[in-house]
Amino acid sequence: MWKYMIPLAFLAAPAAAQEGPFSEGSEARSWNLAWEEPARFEADVVDMLCEVAGDCANACATGRQLGLLRAADGVLTYPNKNNQGIFTGAAVDLQPFCGMQVEVDGLMIEDEFLGATNVYLVQMIREVGSEDWVTANGWTAAWAEEQPEAAAQDGRWYRNDPRVLAEIEADGYLGTGETWTEAWEITR
Repeated sequence: MWKYMIPLAFLAAPAAAQEGPFSEGSEARSWNLAWEEPARFEADVVDMLCEVAGDCANACATGRQLGLLRAADGVLTYPNKNNQGIFTGAAVDLQPFCGMQVEVDGLMIEDEFLGATNVYLVQMIREVGSEDWVTANGWTAAWAEEQPEAAAQDGRWYRNDPRVLAEIEADGYLGTGETWTEAWEITR
């Protein structure tokens, strides 16, 4: 009986923000994600391909993935989400700051068991020395500007995005090449 107590207690425990090395001064809003830590730090906004692979010819160009090279320890942090409720990347929000030193506030995900380390959810950004924070929520507005016909339609963005629709046309829903109802039956 006792061998089941610890696993059950673990499952019943609510997700709570942990205090990590960068939590001091953070005003990040919790998403109640497992292994989240509020994290506020200074960093250089860098082009990931340039930083990791030396592919710097188009560094900081629109559409490139951006990273945060932390000033405190030189660790490259992957900002894979912004402050929106949908899981959109933070590159659109970091783009105006590429090549600059910034202070960011958000949530760090650290779970070495799952291999999630230095994964960052950016909520606020400001240039070092500035008093004014920018909320990292620009993805949907940028998408709507790039896709005005799709944005004018009702429904969620991904149901109207021409790139998503082209993938469905080419490979079917769920990549099965089948119709939606047939694909749904396959996954049941």
